Amino acid sequence: MPLVLPPHFKSELRQLEGAGIDSWQQLADLHDDDLRRLGRSGGASEARLIKLRGQARLVVEAGVEPAEAALLLYAGIANCQGLSQANPHQLLIQMGRLQASLTGMAAPRLDLITLQSWIRRAQLRMARRATN
Repeated sequence: MPLVLPPHFKSELRQLEGAGIDSWQQLADLHDDDLRRLGRSGGASEARLIKLRGQARLVVEAGVEPAEAALLLYAGIANCQGLSQANPHQLLIQMGRLQASLTGMAAPRLDLITLQSWIRRAQLRMARRATN
């Protein structure tokens, strides 16, 4: 999936593209040292790059859309392991509040079935990791 970021991440996108990173997978694969180097070499903030990497890991590992991964990060779910351990009912309430405050009422609301499927995918991913 190509790397498309919101306009307020313009400097981070420019840094990433300058480094040849143009997909969520490539961003997810970056190490802390890579992010530090990118943060020092231009207008991108290392902290914002770390958040973007977290978003990328949720996109790649949990199979969620970038906007959904951003909501998960705002809800405190920073990785596939955290998602695999989430309580779907609590997450639905928390994400509903966040979604309303961040996107307003125009965006379609998440539902319990969707969140349960994300959690199941994350659990399967974590189970596969444990057997490898």
